[in-house]
Amino acid sequence: MSVTPDAALSPSAGRRFRAYTTKHLDELTAGAGLAADERLAVQAVANVLPFRVNSYVIDELIDWDAAPDDPIYRLVFPQADMLPSGDVARIADLIRSGASRKELNEAANQIRANLNPHPAGQMDLNVPKAGNEEPIPGVQHKYKETVLFFPKQGQTCHAYCTYCFRWAQFVGDADLKFASGEVDQLVEYVRTHPEVTSVLFTGGDPMIMGEGVISKYIEPLLEIEHLEAIRIGTKALAYWPQRFVTDPDADDTLRLFEKVVASGKNLAFMAHFSHPNEMKPELVQEAVRRIRGTGAVIRTQAPLIRTINDDSATWESMWRTHLRHGMVPYYMFVERDTGPQDYFAVPLAEAYDIFRGAYQKVSGLARTVRGPSMSATPGKVCVDGVTEVAGEKVFVLHFIQARDPELVGKPFFAKYDEKAAWLFDLKPALGATHFPWENAPVESNGLVDPTRL
Repeated sequence: MSVTPDAALSPSAGRRFRAYTTKHLDELTAGAGLAADERLAVQAVANVLPFRVNSYVIDELIDWDAAPDDPIYRLVFPQADMLPSGDVARIADLIRSGASRKELNEAANQIRANLNPHPAGQMDLNVPKAGNEEPIPGVQHKYKETVLFFPKQGQTCHAYCTYCFRWAQFVGDADLKFASGEVDQLVEYVRTHPEVTSVLFTGGDPMIMGEGVISKYIEPLLEIEHLEAIRIGTKALAYWPQRFVTDPDADDTLRLFEKVVASGKNLAFMAHFSHPNEMKPELVQEAVRRIRGTGAVIRTQAPLIRTINDDSATWESMWRTHLRHGMVPYYMFVERDTGPQDYFAVPLAEAYDIFRGAYQKVSGLARTVRGPSMSATPGKVCVDGVTEVAGEKVFVLHFIQARDPELVGKPFFAKYDEKAAWLFDLKPALGATHFPWENAPVESNGLVDPTRL
């Protein structure tokens, strides 16, 4: 590991972190050329869905001459039409009339309740039990080999993506949060479940935590022999690469990564990149170099999002860039069925065409990427193509990962539907009356019973 940052970095490299929130939104959107009524509509959306951005994104990533059409601007700034016009008008009227914060929150909560705040049952699906049979907060045993952990100190991000499927974590409603600070319960659960070979730290963004905090979560796991990999899901590389270069604990963080690798575990740094422009600053390239120098493997992933990256050329450029810098293209996701999905979602047929158009133009080294993939309740479902079988036009799909391991890798078919944008929009094909996961062992509440996997 090189602990000396590249001296030729931009002036923003050493700046302290500064966040911008809803109270700064009017000034920022004025800089994008929005009129007063447009700015009010944006503020209305930001009272329902979370908004947070920082000085690095503002200064280094957004092309303000192209705003509000710049893809990075659209990536972090709410759009007036992300919510139904009636909901936007309702909140805008309250803001205009000087309504209290309580009134605004009550109206916003009513709107949020209709946005499926917890897709794929993430609040209660397959939450493991501790020794006293009580649920372990902030832990999901989502798949047989993988446990997800949501550290409570990591339940924010350096900036928020407008399409984030975990938006409910960030709106200030305690009933919608899913997190834990109890690392001992996590360690005990993993220790007593030898089938668990991977722990994924997620959130929010675990890398919002300082090294002194994140090490308290990670280091105890290094003593578990059957644990093979530790994953960290993060957008920090794109939104605050200073975290790994010039922040006060940047070097300590990289030494922690080295310690994980030296313990014999695979450290998978799951970097969220949504657009090739996020890789242009020299600072992020330096951060990538330093992380890779610890022995960690950086895998890149993002959802396919309308108005931001919904064309093959963007994905081809992104994958080529990631490969050039030693990162491994990993997933193209389908936008989840939550929040402003109707605004951002790309139909599955179009998503497949975009994926294939990019995939066929990159070398085999970049064809590690999977997609388009839906992280749905039964598991991760990949759209493999569109074809005709016995005279019927169908989607060909398979499970990359599943709550029922027997489903993994088995192809299945769905009727072709050019408007379908999510797994549950599809219907069985070729005379089938149900999909494979509908035969899975279930509990009385209809959820897969993890004890029978």
